[in-house]
Amino acid sequence: MPENHDVEELTIARFHEGVREGRMSSRELTRWYLDRIAAHNVDGAAINAVVTVNPSALAEAEARDAAFSASGQLTGPLHGVPVLVKDQAETAGIPTAFGSAAFADYVPEADARVIELLREAGAVILAKTAMCDFAAGWFSSSSRTGHTLNAYDASRDSGGSSAGTGAGVSVDFGLVGVGEDTGGSIRIPASFNNIYGLRVTTGLISRTGFSPLVHFQDTPGPMARTVDDLATLLEVMVGYDPADEYTAVAATESAVGGYAAAVADAPPLSRWRVGVLETAFGAGEEAQEVNAVVREAIAAIAAAGSTIVEGLEIDGLPQWISDTSVYVRQSRSDLNRFLGSRKGPVSSFDELTESGRFEALNDLIPAIAEGPADIEGDAEVTRLRLNQEHFRRLLRTLFAGADADVIVYPTVQVPAPTHEGLRAGEYTALTFPTNTVIASQAGFPAISIPVGFTPGGLAVGLEVLGTPFAEARLLQFAAALAPLVDARRAPVLD
Repeated sequence: MPENHDVEELTIARFHEGVREGRMSSRELTRWYLDRIAAHNVDGAAINAVVTVNPSALAEAEARDAAFSASGQLTGPLHGVPVLVKDQAETAGIPTAFGSAAFADYVPEADARVIELLREAGAVILAKTAMCDFAAGWFSSSSRTGHTLNAYDASRDSGGSSAGTGAGVSVDFGLVGVGEDTGGSIRIPASFNNIYGLRVTTGLISRTGFSPLVHFQDTPGPMARTVDDLATLLEVMVGYDPADEYTAVAATESAVGGYAAAVADAPPLSRWRVGVLETAFGAGEEAQEVNAVVREAIAAIAAAGSTIVEGLEIDGLPQWISDTSVYVRQSRSDLNRFLGSRKGPVSSFDELTESGRFEALNDLIPAIAEGPADIEGDAEVTRLRLNQEHFRRLLRTLFAGADADVIVYPTVQVPAPTHEGLRAGEYTALTFPTNTVIASQAGFPAISIPVGFTPGGLAVGLEVLGTPFAEARLLQFAAALAPLVDARRAPVLD
């Protein structure tokens, strides 16, 4: 077995170097992660990030090792890499619950397209990670798994809905992880757990085999402890899928691909124009703690030579967010269509809500249940989607007026909330002050970058917004910023 100091905070590049030099194997690394999960997922620190361990994980790792021994070549860019996968992605032969207790025993017959791509790239599917019921919330509360703990404070939430991937990657339950983002479900847990999380332009990554929430906003995406690993994972996940018509953009846009090479060739910060969206900074004591960390990161960017365009504003931003939010009108229809196509315990979202088998803290679920069963011809959905077009144009105008390469602001306006506060109704799904919905509801890509901690030791993320298909530029900016803030701090598991 490898020593802890060889494996903790391991990167894909260091792992592959160890494989080539004969110091590491996929089986040994997979075994190390499995032992760590066994010790700290429900026992020890009880992070509660993993729902189901892949029973074939060691066999998959051994197959990768055998292939390398036979050829002397890595089987792909993710050769032997143990990957955590949000339990929103169907995995053949492995239970996939979508965060729901009702689906605890549902075993898909086929892999989601993203899982197929991971396997083709040589990855080991290590485990499925916790999420709130059908991804319908910002927090970790799930009828399947309860709360997933924050990696840095057990009294705090890990953020959702990719809660288990965010906390699991941070505490070294796997090397990298797959999340999914509709309104912020990758970037919120990335921010709260001190890792990187990228929401791509919708359509770059296939949604086939993922439960939906809002099909025209949904996208899987990578989560990792380093920018290099994030780019390597993204490179594998992006691609055209005939079963998902939205992915036609992955085959037709010239800016798609080359992410790992782009990171290696990242221009210095002195060559960037960075806009600061003032109206995305929060008020109140907790928000001020977040603001201070983000302002310090912006000061570091300026000190490195970037041109900072201060004072960018979106008049009436909260109203724009409200008037482009489609969840309570769209999601019931999307979920009914998805569940009706599966051989699960219920054939519609309506059956699920009527049974009451969902976590009560996920207050968005009852709201969704009041929406139309089928959105065809729904005037309110049409109005909201037109508003999204107007919002897209507004953001493009903001970029153009500032001549900005990227626009920055806090990923979330407040630190990770306490479980006690959530139980007391401190926030609801529609009132939680997350800025991640800006990118999601405009259809823009965005990355959450770890930039530091509050005085109380809670992680803070900086969200960096780009224009559609600017993923390579976002990764380059993150790579240029990383050594300046040096914010990654491994959590301590008691």
